[in-house]
Amino acid sequence: MASAASPFRSVPSFTILRIFMTSDVVVIGAGISGLAVAHGIAKRGRTVSVLESAPVPGGVIGTARRDGALYELGPNSTLDTSPKVGELLREIGIEGERENASAAAAIRYIVRDGALVALPTSPGAFFTTSAFGLGAKLRLFREPFIAPTPDGVEESIAAFVRRRLGPEFLNYAIDPFVAGIYAGDPERISVAAAFPRLLALEKRYGGLIKGQIKGARERKKSGEVAKNAAPSFSFKAGMQTLTDGLARTLPGLECGVRVERIAREGDGYVVSGTRDGAPREVRARALVIATPAPEASALVRGLAPDAATALAAIDYAAIGIVASLYRRADIAHSLRGFGFLVPRIESRTILGTLFSDSMFSGRAPAGSVLLTTFVGGRRNPDKLAQDDAALGAMVHGEMTSLVGARAAPVWQAIKRWSQAIPQYDLGHLDRLAHVDRAEAAIPGLHFFANYRNGVSVSDRITRGGELAAQVHDYLSR
Repeated sequence: MASAASPFRSVPSFTILRIFMTSDVVVIGAGISGLAVAHGIAKRGRTVSVLESAPVPGGVIGTARRDGALYELGPNSTLDTSPKVGELLREIGIEGERENASAAAAIRYIVRDGALVALPTSPGAFFTTSAFGLGAKLRLFREPFIAPTPDGVEESIAAFVRRRLGPEFLNYAIDPFVAGIYAGDPERISVAAAFPRLLALEKRYGGLIKGQIKGARERKKSGEVAKNAAPSFSFKAGMQTLTDGLARTLPGLECGVRVERIAREGDGYVVSGTRDGAPREVRARALVIATPAPEASALVRGLAPDAATALAAIDYAAIGIVASLYRRADIAHSLRGFGFLVPRIESRTILGTLFSDSMFSGRAPAGSVLLTTFVGGRRNPDKLAQDDAALGAMVHGEMTSLVGARAAPVWQAIKRWSQAIPQYDLGHLDRLAHVDRAEAAIPGLHFFANYRNGVSVSDRITRGGELAAQVHDYLSR
């Protein structure tokens, strides 16, 4: 789309112009959530305007290159959990760019007693692994006989796992897993909000082990794949391939638009803001707000005050991503695997590290390795206050201890995200109930971002298609 100002170069400077357009739907936010739902709406023949405040689309997804290496500024991969994921890649013409994680990536490590220990990949391996002690292994035999959570009781994921599987399994399996997904604290995260399928297995089948066995049969029929079994993938040119591909399908996408006001007018919406200092206005019959919760809260304060208050209460974890390029000869560990996660009980300064060039090809030049380390989160937010040199040195110190780095990295690149991942804390579903009520009371209004229905890229793709169908049906009515 041409610049909003370009057709009017001859207009005298004292003339005030309000540039506006009319669409079926306006989507505010062009991260993966906004792009996915906008694509789903557009492919159904509806006109869609997408307004993004940043200069480029993609949100936290971004890929960079340096000295022959390719590294990610946000998510490094996603999961193929549903046929809808592959359908989207075909629709936007990037299916051939997909790259599945290597076979070696099936090996995942945790830190235990200061060393990397491979997690078991089969029931047989579980009983021989040193990742868990004999007591933790025997404790699993009690799990099928433990009563489900009483109705009306909301548990943290820590309390849920401690009750069903025991403290060691919490410390060395679930705690690092939660850090890897949410960068969060399992004592604060709601199992009902963040891991509803675990709760559903307990309620429906009476236990996790029985539910895992029986639930696998149902997923096979539907084509869905459990996240712990779904293959990881990225793209040959990195994850930005996905958001760039979606953006190309949306001629109504505009970046650099600061939305300042939303108003109901008749049976639709007026969205007002500025672009390059000029007023910008879009009118639409339906509205999708696909921004982080704090921004969504500010936008709907006058339209849906209860929802605004609830959205403002959603906390986010801040994360630092440190990409480190080392000479292969300077790392003692084989780096054969996906990477490692760090349990809180180990008292390290990082959350975990990905072996990026072991997972996907083309991530590091010959004779080099690329390690991607995550810092901060709910566990160590103070670490992000360090300057880049101190943060990089801290990460290198951990690599020296954990993977045997014998020399400093060739270079490091650091990216900080102050609002990286929303926290599905206790009470989260109650907060979202206010959002649900606002959608029910205000026709054509929808909230769609990763503070709802899952934080992963694959969640956003599958849920985006579902919401697009709902918006299309609303417009048809």
